Amino acid sequence: MPYLGAHMSVAGGLPMAVDRAALHGCRALQVFTRPTSQWRARPLPPDEIRTFREQAEAAGLVHPVSHASYLINLATTKPGLRKQSIEAFADELDRAEALGLLGVVLHPGSYTDGSEEHGLRLIAEALSDLLAARPAGKTMVLLEHTAGQGTALGYRFEQLATLLAHLNGHARVGVCLDTCHLLAAGYDLCTAEGYEATFKEFEGLIGLDRLKLFHVNDSKKPCGSRVDRHEHIGKGCLGLEPFRRLLNDARFQELPMVLETPKTEGLSRGPLQVDELDEMNLGALRQLIIPRS
Repeated sequence: MPYLGAHMSVAGGLPMAVDRAALHGCRALQVFTRPTSQWRARPLPPDEIRTFREQAEAAGLVHPVSHASYLINLATTKPGLRKQSIEAFADELDRAEALGLLGVVLHPGSYTDGSEEHGLRLIAEALSDLLAARPAGKTMVLLEHTAGQGTALGYRFEQLATLLAHLNGHARVGVCLDTCHLLAAGYDLCTAEGYEATFKEFEGLIGLDRLKLFHVNDSKKPCGSRVDRHEHIGKGCLGLEPFRRLLNDARFQELPMVLETPKTEGLSRGPLQVDELDEMNLGALRQLIIPRS
């Protein structure tokens, strides 16, 4: 069955995220290794890295990942912001490598002027240089399909395919699909026909072998809205059926699937305890899984 998990807080140190995942019975995990709203980040102490790796293995986590800071924009033409973004993402990759993570989830970026094509080329150039500087690395760049708000790139499969083409199909570049983003971007997962058409198109343009991770989120906004607003599983415009199809799709049985749904306010910094909202959403997903004989 798929490896279900959630994005967990690293308050108290990265190993605490593993403890939170284990408390909720997770097999997958996503974390931030840097602050999401500032450029500066504390160094990761060697003992914290070692403890994280040991606890992740002991907890049976499969392909844990990190999510890059939202400040990073590799599509910008502004020299200062581009320099900061490249340096920050380099650090994201190095941290993930040290922690033994499968990859770093990255919103491709938003073009600030010019064209979509120019923005895509700028993203590819930065990623190509960063990966070339780390030839022995194993950590992947996981391009996240976006909802398409504003000038955000990566909301059409064609754009992701163009990025991969500019990167010459680099083996260390994969894709993360978010169910909320798919719907918001106009991919109708709500019907069986729409679900099949979506993944047929993805397979034709990108290839299922590039798909490494799912973000499983319901959507507050309807199909084609291009508005990114996550909702609890089964409580939004997707409903339960798309998740039932996804969780029982033989093509995705060995992929991590991570929740990014709303959490109980204030729990992330207190003592270790079950978040009832995480428990509710994970429970809703687990009930949809059809046991295989």
